[in-house]
Amino acid sequence: MFRRVFQLRNSFGNVISVCKSCPSHQYSKCLSKYSTASTERKRFYQDVSISQGDDGLYEINLDRRKLKTPGGKLFTVPNEALAIAVATEWDAQRGTLKFYTMHLTTLCNTALDNPTQRNKEQMINSALKFLETDTICYRVEDPPGLVDLQKNEWDPVLHWIENRYNVTIGSSSSILGPEIPQATKETFRQHLNSYSLWSLTGLEFVISQLKSILLSLGMVDRYLTVEQAVLLSRLEEEYQISHWGNVEWAHDYDMYELRARTAAGALFIQLSSENLTVKHKIMQD
Repeated sequence: MFRRVFQLRNSFGNVISVCKSCPSHQYSKCLSKYSTASTERKRFYQDVSISQGDDGLYEINLDRRKLKTPGGKLFTVPNEALAIAVATEWDAQRGTLKFYTMHLTTLCNTALDNPTQRNKEQMINSALKFLETDTICYRVEDPPGLVDLQKNEWDPVLHWIENRYNVTIGSSSSILGPEIPQATKETFRQHLNSYSLWSLTGLEFVISQLKSILLSLGMVDRYLTVEQAVLLSRLEEEYQISHWGNVEWAHDYDMYELRARTAAGALFIQLSSENLTVKHKIMQD
């Protein structure tokens, strides 16, 4: 059933361009407060531009005013590529600013203000907790059709992850999930430790959307597209829809909303890790 569905585009960009208008989603109480504190506001600027400060960081300018975070810090990003993406997000707003559509801005604000006041080790621990209850590790025992679907669609991803990182994970139908070996946890801990705080912010956001660190890593490693990862995270729901039908517009809306958030998070991880300067003038008329 899903093999045909999974013949999808292989880039993050196509997904984002389709779904950039979808609303944001709460992945934690604090981030939700950041992203929806002011849901809408009249646009108060004409032009958007970027500039590089003396410290090498990039800033976003709304007319002559420099953008600041909700915490009052100067809004700065580590490279030009991410600055362009955020500036494009602001420039795309029309008469009314819809902050709940500005996922990259929200993620940058979170990375800069760190409202939960967590360090890198705490963020890694939070991500690793998903190994115990990962979406693709928990399997149902009934109905047979869903059992087969989980095996056919999730097992290839699980096997790829185990080979890619040389770990043992497994699956379980127990409500407690599989027992993850300590060596596996340490391998993933070392891998996540190579991420910057910014990239971890994006990864944690993606994990919270998919309820799966394994699908998230598969997507970041380009084994899965955004659309594939989202469909795999919703496998049981899609199975139920195939049998009982779709609620008018609601399921599609949820799908596009989740795809938009996941795509934005994936792009944020990629851009926050980007070291090359993008030599491109933006916001040209």
